[in-house]
Amino acid sequence: MKKISVIFILPDLETGGAERIITTIANHLSRDRFEPKILLLRKQGGYLSFLEKDVEIIDINTERIRHSLKPILSEIYKRKPDIVFSGFGEVNAYLSLFIKLFPRTKFIARETNVVSEHVTRKEIKFFYNFYNNYQRIIAQSDDMMRDLMKNFNIKSDKIVKINNPVDFDFINQKLAVSQKPECFAYNYKNVVAIGNLSSRKGFDNLLKVFSRLKNENILLHILGDGKDKEILHQMKDFLGLKHVFFHGRQENPYQYLKYADLFILSSRYEGFPNVLLEAGACGTYALANNCPGGINEIIQHQVNGEISDINNHEDFSQKIMSILHQTYDKEAIKSSIKSRFSKNIILDKYEKLLLDVVRNS
Repeated sequence: MKKISVIFILPDLETGGAERIITTIANHLSRDRFEPKILLLRKQGGYLSFLEKDVEIIDINTERIRHSLKPILSEIYKRKPDIVFSGFGEVNAYLSLFIKLFPRTKFIARETNVVSEHVTRKEIKFFYNFYNNYQRIIAQSDDMMRDLMKNFNIKSDKIVKINNPVDFDFINQKLAVSQKPECFAYNYKNVVAIGNLSSRKGFDNLLKVFSRLKNENILLHILGDGKDKEILHQMKDFLGLKHVFFHGRQENPYQYLKYADLFILSSRYEGFPNVLLEAGACGTYALANNCPGGINEIIQHQVNGEISDINNHEDFSQKIMSILHQTYDKEAIKSSIKSRFSKNIILDKYEKLLLDVVRNS
């Protein structure tokens, strides 16, 4: 039986959510049936070392996404894959216009965010007029599905919901070598938040919440880097938050999650937040802002976490206090995530989708 050739498209393999998912899918697809390749705009990033050796990397060596279209199209033309799987919003949008040029190739787009929240530039919005050209569009959450249908007129039979997988093997390997971070003080409760330091992640709101907890024995550890770093540092100083620490991007964030008393997701919107899944995989209870992006599909109330409105700074700060006064069953938190989002469950759905798309040609 001829193997199904799949080309996945990403800007690079830096350590972000989309990159992690595509790496996991490419690594675990059945080699009896599939031949995965990954086309990168730039061959760089931390996940390169996690990629299986038999996954070919096609490097088109382009800095800007908008300059990448011509080389991407010429690679598709040259290689004639059975499936092109685009895993990044902006590339998905640009590609949609050219799908009709390749009648023998099936095109799948995987959205990474609630599109109407994320795409603000008019010139990119224009391309969503051609989004129904895709054979399938993967949404990670109900919020994303509804958004695509309502705001972009995507036909419901084009959309497939597949949540993000959690790689427990990978996380458990990391946890096995994780020591308690030196910055975690013993006589304090340690709260962790992780994400890109940008407006979308809502760390400005989190700092306002913590300005109400100044006199409590609580430390907030924020992991991540990004364009709002300077503003957030200034805000921390302005609010006099001596118990808040920015640690930058960490090689092993799992050691922070493993020993945290609470994980907080303060985002304004999400796609289907990997970090919330991974906090649960580490057995850490979570408090999440009530924002679009599948939060209510991940959080099982008072099992693995709770949801509250971070814009109400006072309420949210009280919620933190009340959670930190209780204890939670780490094994129950882990199994809440594992039973629904483990790698095997989700990857089966991806394989089934790829096979269906080719069979229905």
